[in-house]
Amino acid sequence: MSPTATTPKKATNITLSADVLREAKALGINISQACDRFLRELVRQERQRRWQEENAEFIAAYNRIVETEGLPLEEWRSF
Repeated sequence: MSPTATTPKKATNITLSADVLREAKALGINISQACDRFLRELVRQERQRRWQEENAEFIAAYNRIVETEGLPLEEWRSF
């Protein structure tokens, strides 16, 4: 079951290009579901981007440590 099927819905107004809306309806595309899926993915990407931005300093520092000291527990790796 997709997250959109179990998540409460809230009505909203959006403005779409008339030609795209017309074609989507003609093709039987569920506009609400399509918008919800796209927006959900956009939110996921933006959260990921912000997390990377907020943690960039730590990630760079960790990468420097790995570069100079190697991976932790590397001597016990079997691959």
